[in-house]
Amino acid sequence: MPERDVVAWTAMISGYASNGRHDDAWTIFRRMTADGVGPNAYTVSSILTACKGLGWCHGGVAVHAVAVRLGVDRGKYVENALLDVYASCGGGRDGDGMGEARKVFEGMAERTGVSWTTMIAGYTHRGDGYTGVLVFRQMVQEGGELNPFACSIAIRACASIGSLTLGRQLHVMVEKSGHGSNLPVANSLVDMYCRCMRLAEARRYFNEMPQRDLITWNAMIAGLERCNSQEALQLFLKIGSEDLQPNCFTFTTILSACTNLAVLHCGQQVHGAIVRRGFTGNLQIANALVDMYAKCGSIADSRKIFSEMNQKDLISWTSMMIGYGINGCGKEAMELFDEMINLGIQPDHVAFLVVISACSHAGLVDEGLKYFDVMRTKYNIPPNSEVYGCVIDLLGRAGRLVEAYELIKEMPSEADESIWGALLGASRMHNNVDLGRLAAQKIMDLKPEEANTYVLLSNIYAAGSEWVEFAETRRLLRGMGSKKEAGTSWIQVRNKVCSFVAGDRSNPYVDLVYEILEMLVQHMTEVECDCNSDGLLHDFEEPCVAASIQNAKKHHFIREDISLPQHLFKQAFGLDSMAIHGLGNSTKPHINETRPESNIELQSPHCSVDISEGDGKWSFGGLVEF
Repeated sequence: MPERDVVAWTAMISGYASNGRHDDAWTIFRRMTADGVGPNAYTVSSILTACKGLGWCHGGVAVHAVAVRLGVDRGKYVENALLDVYASCGGGRDGDGMGEARKVFEGMAERTGVSWTTMIAGYTHRGDGYTGVLVFRQMVQEGGELNPFACSIAIRACASIGSLTLGRQLHVMVEKSGHGSNLPVANSLVDMYCRCMRLAEARRYFNEMPQRDLITWNAMIAGLERCNSQEALQLFLKIGSEDLQPNCFTFTTILSACTNLAVLHCGQQVHGAIVRRGFTGNLQIANALVDMYAKCGSIADSRKIFSEMNQKDLISWTSMMIGYGINGCGKEAMELFDEMINLGIQPDHVAFLVVISACSHAGLVDEGLKYFDVMRTKYNIPPNSEVYGCVIDLLGRAGRLVEAYELIKEMPSEADESIWGALLGASRMHNNVDLGRLAAQKIMDLKPEEANTYVLLSNIYAAGSEWVEFAETRRLLRGMGSKKEAGTSWIQVRNKVCSFVAGDRSNPYVDLVYEILEMLVQHMTEVECDCNSDGLLHDFEEPCVAASIQNAKKHHFIREDISLPQHLFKQAFGLDSMAIHGLGNSTKPHINETRPESNIELQSPHCSVDISEGDGKWSFGGLVEF
């Protein structure tokens, strides 16, 4: 073209921006200004779209300045584009962008539905769902357009702040406005009810939806995964009934469900589906696989996946270190942390928390304290209460209770109940009545309704033979009317996962279960260990097993040859194999004993017993909690 006016330049910029070629759009814009052609309002709105696509907040600020200087910063197209850039990319003096977006919004002569929706979405996506809801309310009061997208974002804002009341009000509003049948709105409602822990309402609404897409299924599965992983697995199996194919988010969520239940077999099947669909290169899925295998006790598979990852982020390294830590491989966790540092990856407080925790479970006290010191001095990361609690646990497990107490007194802020809880647990472990009483009193002052505090304190009194104090603490506990939450485990039999709780005798084969447990306890007497089980006895309510534990005076998990008749399992279960998996939150030291001649393995917190006889292979695994 011999001559190019602003219309020609704008057409090129708009074409590139609308087709995702944002770099090219910016290049054309620079050429236009270099040729002395000034932009008009349409040019500005188009190049702002490119700035948003590039995530370039500084470019948006620069374009805004040019628009103000040329007097083309007004009009709904430019102002909506400015709102979008600031709300999405940030920028401005506050660095957050919403302050500048608010200024533009307040100065608008005409606010469209896009304007309101952009502001609501901007606040919500930046974690300020409360303000997002307030903007939505302002929109309704001023007679703004109640469009489905604004409703969907407002419902997400309610979900982000966990406001069930506001969410229900919005639900009524969208039904009255006729937007209840809109699929994105319905999906947001399912997600809102799930995040507000109203799974029954979410499931009922999910079942009543005339149309569902993959987002609907993902929202429902994710909600169940957070509260009922078994149902999440069952719902996942039905996803194919509507000719939908799981995506990366679906697989990541269902792997978390397998991790929560510690069902390795299910996790392996999901892994196979991931391989078949070509998702193994996805970073989030790879991280979830590393986590799943490690927490299901298959640390070798976890390491294999980690080593084969083409791309690793801090979550990848942290997940692998967590796996080593919970499987008693403290030294390996330390080596991995050091390798990460040598590669120039900057650790955060979570990475330090993980490596210190791994040192704690492995009894590597000095090493854990070294990392705690490095965190504060070299990386200038202030420890939060979780890190302090982990260090208290580290010292407490080693019996260095006085040092742990001194560290609490040196904390820059007041210790919360988790810190004192760590000291209380350590005091119970080492039968320190004085510090246990002190820690328990601190927790009672902060959280008097916490029943577990009274349980631990009474156990400390019992271990110290202070029976008067024991009786008084138990009396106070009974007066609270609270009960300690029963431990839960899961049994996987072929494709069915069943759950049961501690003390449950409703199973018709309960006598067989306790017979096997009694046999395992008897074998504990043959293993040398230094741990005492006096404190553990009070948490176990089966008299026969408790008596055996008292005789054994052990609480390690062991490996030993156990001969069980194959026909007994066939008669009891009518199956060729059985698998029991459990996941517990134990405060006991992690044990991982091995004997080369044994073919039976029990570990904490993930364990399995493999019994081979002839051509059949029996699998019996589970966490025995005392």
